Amino acid sequence: MPVAAQTAAPETYPAAAQGDGATTKGYNLSRWAEDWSAYRDPAKRDDILDRLKYLPLDEDGDIYLTLSGEARLRMNLTSNPQLIEGPEQRQDIVRLVGGADLHIGDNLRFYGEIAHGQLSGENVGTPSGSLRNSFVRQQYFAEAKGRVGEVDLGIRYGRQEFTDGPNLLISQRDNNTIRFVLNGTRAWARTPKMRATLFDFETTDLGNGGLGDDVPDKNRRFSGVSAGFVLPPHWLGGSSLYIDPFFWRRRNRVGTWGGVVSPAVRYYAGARLWGDVGPVALDWTLVHQYGQFNDRPIRAWQAFAAQTVRLGADKSAPRIGVHVDYGSGGGGYDNGTLRNAYAPFGNNIYFSYGLFLTATNLIAVAPNISFQPITGVRASLEYQFSWRDDARDAVYRANYTPYVGTERVAGKAVAQLARAQIVYAISPRLTLTTRAEYLQAQEVLKTAGYRNSAFLATWLSFRF
Repeated sequence: MPVAAQTAAPETYPAAAQGDGATTKGYNLSRWAEDWSAYRDPAKRDDILDRLKYLPLDEDGDIYLTLSGEARLRMNLTSNPQLIEGPEQRQDIVRLVGGADLHIGDNLRFYGEIAHGQLSGENVGTPSGSLRNSFVRQQYFAEAKGRVGEVDLGIRYGRQEFTDGPNLLISQRDNNTIRFVLNGTRAWARTPKMRATLFDFETTDLGNGGLGDDVPDKNRRFSGVSAGFVLPPHWLGGSSLYIDPFFWRRRNRVGTWGGVVSPAVRYYAGARLWGDVGPVALDWTLVHQYGQFNDRPIRAWQAFAAQTVRLGADKSAPRIGVHVDYGSGGGGYDNGTLRNAYAPFGNNIYFSYGLFLTATNLIAVAPNISFQPITGVRASLEYQFSWRDDARDAVYRANYTPYVGTERVAGKAVAQLARAQIVYAISPRLTLTTRAEYLQAQEVLKTAGYRNSAFLATWLSFRF
């Protein structure tokens, strides 16, 4: 059986807060963020797959290879796709991923990952390269790191996943078959109490064919700095809190709003406060966006506040909570200041796996509960109320295209969404997930002619 990855040494910045996502029972969404060096000890390798996590290539074991893989089988069912009355959509999806992580001592590594995405079914339209892709070099990079005094330094160059920021602004977009990857450089410096990351990337234009048609997109560039600070644990009577300020720039030569295509530059200045205070887990983000689109100024805001309370001393005890989210809107259909908020590549499934809405011209309030009915099973229930911020602007889908006509109708209420999910951890390597959602159109969507929609998905994921 897999063992949990070793935790970072006490003199380094906490591993869970380095901007690479959470590692659970050894596994991370970004497979290069996993540390399987514990398998240097042969006694900890329980089966043949364990041995693939640490393959020594020299006598001392300082040069070793870690192999990883994933197979995901999934089916999505959606009634009234795009909220338009019509035939049901069924998506049959296969994801296959294989990766290799070569460590040369403690200071140098090379990582490579290929993926295959297959999509078939009924009423699927023309799938993008993130849903159907014969083969893609999903990630490949070189990394060097070292230590100078009390400072850990590192640099990584190549195609890579980047998630050093609030999940609703930047994420791997694991809901896709092929994940969101960027091309360029990431460099970092870390001490036990603070860190900083500098980056400069181009996005990736994904084709549907073989290994040669997934190329850097010269039209879209994302760069900036993300930082982090460990807050004193005695604050609030005992806590484990982090504050992560950031400043980013997104340049897009083919930006689109209100049917207009024009170069755009958007800056993001904000901060995220997150962590635990006793039984309370919180994750708060505030970001101001400004810049220029088609000779028009951009002035937008996003705010995300999620908090839950554990109802018991045990870590598996039920949790109740609410998240309140805001994305400004306005200006999409006139010539004044553009106030539409925009996430660089955020996690839209937070609002719905059906990708009905996004945090643009949106106000959302969602009470929720999560609990563990039996060992190995985690369930969650949520009900979201959604309004638009500016009644003169449209309601937007997850890909930032508007629901046509919503900009011409009055009202604020957009939709109510009920969501339920069950995750069964059959083993550390194998999970079965079922997700159900129902969107009930409210005043704005109904007046513009849109319909209710149900979404059901189930997927089996195996990782090693």
